[in-house]
Amino acid sequence: MKKLFPLILAAAALLSCAREISPEAVLTCVQPPALQPGDKIALISPAYFTSKANVDTASAILRAWGFEPVLGPNVGKEYLGYYAGTDQERLADLKWALKDKSIKAILCNRGGYGTIHLTRMLPLQKFAAHPKWLIGFSDITTLHGMANRAGVMSIHGTMCSLMAKSHGLGMTNTLLRDLLSGTVPQYEVPAHPLSIPGHAQGTLVGGNLSTFSPVLGTEADATLAGGIILYIEEVEEDMSHIDRMINTLVLNGVFDRCQGVILGEFTDCEANLQIDSVEELICGYLRDRHIPVLCGFPAGHGDVNLPLILGAPVTLDVRPDGATLRFDVAGQAQTVATEDACAELAQNL
Repeated sequence: MKKLFPLILAAAALLSCAREISPEAVLTCVQPPALQPGDKIALISPAYFTSKANVDTASAILRAWGFEPVLGPNVGKEYLGYYAGTDQERLADLKWALKDKSIKAILCNRGGYGTIHLTRMLPLQKFAAHPKWLIGFSDITTLHGMANRAGVMSIHGTMCSLMAKSHGLGMTNTLLRDLLSGTVPQYEVPAHPLSIPGHAQGTLVGGNLSTFSPVLGTEADATLAGGIILYIEEVEEDMSHIDRMINTLVLNGVFDRCQGVILGEFTDCEANLQIDSVEELICGYLRDRHIPVLCGFPAGHGDVNLPLILGAPVTLDVRPDGATLRFDVAGQAQTVATEDACAELAQNL
C-alpha cells in the first residue's frame, strides 16, 4: 500500500492508549455464531469510497446467498475525494453495526486508507459486546487487529468492491458464503520452493503489512500476544519499503512471538533490490528461527482471496510436498485444494 508515512504519524497518536499485554499471553477469541437464512449483514465503508453500483451488486449477491443486506446510514457519502465520509460518519456506521443485535455480520465495502483514524475513537469493548463476523482485508486489517485484541474472531476475506467485480462467482466468494453459514475450510496448499517445513499451532493474526506494522504496540496490535501464526500480504510496495517494515517487526520482537508464518500474495510489488521475490526477502529473516513458513497462500490483493479466520487457533503443517492449514474451530470441515481455486479462476478469465 502506498504512502506509509501518514500511517506512521497516525499510529503515533495511538501509542498513548495502548494497553499492556504480556508477550506470554495467548489471544483467546470467541467464534461468532454461524448465520441463518434471513440474517442481516451490515454493509459499511470504514475507509475509502466505493460506488453505489458495487454496493448494489454485492447486496444482490448476499440476497442470493439467503441473507438480508442492510446499508450503513452513511454509505454513499464522499469526503476529500477518497474517504467514504468524515471520520465521524465512518465511525458512526461501524458503531451502529457493532451495537445492533439484529446484525449478525459486517461486510466492509472496500479498503484503501482511513481505518487507522477510527482506532483512537473506538473502545475495544464495542467489538466484544455483541460478537459478530467482521469481513474485509487490506486497510480493514486495523479493525481485525482490534477485534482480535477484544477477543473476537474475524474473517480476512473479500469485500463488496471485489464481490461486484466477480459477480459472486468463484471459490473466493463461495467459501466466504459457506464460512458464514458454519462450514470451515481446511486448506491444502501445493509445495513452494521457498517454504520452510515444520509443524506449529498458534493463533492466526495479521493481514496487510503496511496496515498492521504502523500500529505495533497499540490496542490495534494483535501481534503482541505470544504463540501466534503471522499472516502477511502486500500490494504496490517496492522491496525496500517491505524490507523496512519487516525490520520494524524484527525490532518489535514480533517474530520472537511467532510459532509460524504464512506469506500470502504480494501483488505488484516492485523488485528494486537484487532479490528475486518478496518471499525470498522475508524468508531471509526467518530461516534461522526454526519455525514453519508457508509461501504462496492465495489470499491478499490478487484475483483469488481465500478467506482466513483471524483470531482462530490453527494448525500449520508445512511439508516438502505441500502444506495444510487447519482452523481448530467449531463447524463442519471442508477440505479445499487451493490450486483448484486458482485453476477455477484461470478457466473463467
